Amino acid sequence: MPGADELDIDHVAALARLALTPEEKSNFSRQLGGVLQHIEQLRKVDVTGVEPTAHAFPVVNVWADDVARPGLTTAAALRNAPAQRQNLVVVPKVVE
Repeated sequence: MPGADELDIDHVAALARLALTPEEKSNFSRQLGGVLQHIEQLRKVDVTGVEPTAHAFPVVNVWADDVARPGLTTAAALRNAPAQRQNLVVVPKVVE
C-alpha cells in the first residue's frame, strides 16, 4: 500500500474524474495520506482467531412474520389500470 509520500493525487483525481486546484490537491493528498496511515495501523492488529463478519453486531431476522392475508379482489386491483381486458392490465407494447 503506498504511503502518503507515494500517493499520486493526479492519478486518483483522474480516476474520479475530478478537476482539482493545487490547493485541493495538497489538501486531499494530506487527507488521503492520513487515511492510508490509519489503514496501515489497522493492518498491524492481530486478528487470528477472529471470524470474518459482515456486521459489527449480531443481525437477527428483521422481517415481520409471514402471515397469509386476503389479497385484493380483481376489481380492486384493476381499479386504477389505464386499460384492461379480460381481467388483465393492458399496457403498450415495448418490444418488437
